[in-house]
Amino acid sequence: MALKSISIRKIANQTPDFYEAVVVMSKRAKQVLNNRITDQMMVSNEEVEMGVYDQIFEKNPEDYEEVEKVTTVAVKEFINGELVWKKPEEEA
Repeated sequence: MALKSISIRKIANQTPDFYEAVVVMSKRAKQVLNNRITDQMMVSNEEVEMGVYDQIFEKNPEDYEEVEKVTTVAVKEFINGELVWKKPEEEA
């Protein structure tokens, strides 16, 4: 699941501005992380019983699910052309 080295030409195919590419990928990584956090919060809220506050829920190591890193997801989506972004209008 590690991120492999990326050819600069693959990034240049999407945009000639490397700073723009980094910004787009980093914003997408933040979106993916935010989505994962909200999904986890929704699942945990469904499991919690109301009225039991002193009980500690321990996680079972066998239930561990390995997911791709958010940066890996963002870079793959960028390289594959799955991301769409707009530049803010420049003020004159």
